[in-house]
Amino acid sequence: MARIEAEGLLIEFPFYHMGARSLKKHLLGRANKRLHTDQQNRVVVSALRDITFSVGRGERVALVGPNGAGKTTLLRTLSGVYEPVGGRLLVEGEVGALIDVMAGMDQEATGRENVILRGLYRGLTRAESEARVEEVAEFSGLGEFLDVPMRAYSAGMSVRLSFAMATAVRPEILLMDEWFLAGDADFMARAHDRLVSLVGAADILVIATHDQAIVRRWCTRAIRLEGGRITADGTVEEVLGPDPNAAAAA
Repeated sequence: MARIEAEGLLIEFPFYHMGARSLKKHLLGRANKRLHTDQQNRVVVSALRDITFSVGRGERVALVGPNGAGKTTLLRTLSGVYEPVGGRLLVEGEVGALIDVMAGMDQEATGRENVILRGLYRGLTRAESEARVEEVAEFSGLGEFLDVPMRAYSAGMSVRLSFAMATAVRPEILLMDEWFLAGDADFMARAHDRLVSLVGAADILVIATHDQAIVRRWCTRAIRLEGGRITADGTVEEVLGPDPNAAAAA
């Protein structure tokens, strides 16, 4: 059964090229306790601190908070991109991540080759991976550009390919960042139904977004992050307050 359990998670990133001692002293002397030195005397920033929560099957969780709060960092940690330096993390179930548009993409390879490589990485056979190419090609609408190296793609083309690849498989745990809202209007109109279907099929959804309409429409729970810590965790209404549109409609 799909589930996520996090207890006391700590994610830190070192500053490898800190310069003069005076600069280090200045930074560490500020009130922001997210900056400190580790056992190797490196200046590090605590991106996430003491993160504790659990998510069970059927839950739709929104990560909310200001820029720099740690929302995307938490998503990347749940997807396995970042390794916690402290605490405990358990993620059970097949994970699908709509987080980084270019994550895992080989810029020198063609779109077609990237689709096949992604399928092989997920455990598909070569034949299954090649069969998935046609579905991705049709949905992305890239046409002949599917056989062009990705370094020649525009940002919009990269999003379309990444979206089509990521949504070709229905995961048990769906991790999603706001980038999926990018793209041209025509493509996003086509993508909407596919996205809603993907969200509905997932056992667990965790989405990071500033869009309260998305939160209220898709989510049953919200976790607010500020300064790398959880400051609120409850129903959407408890964390965001009453829906002003609902009050206006009444």
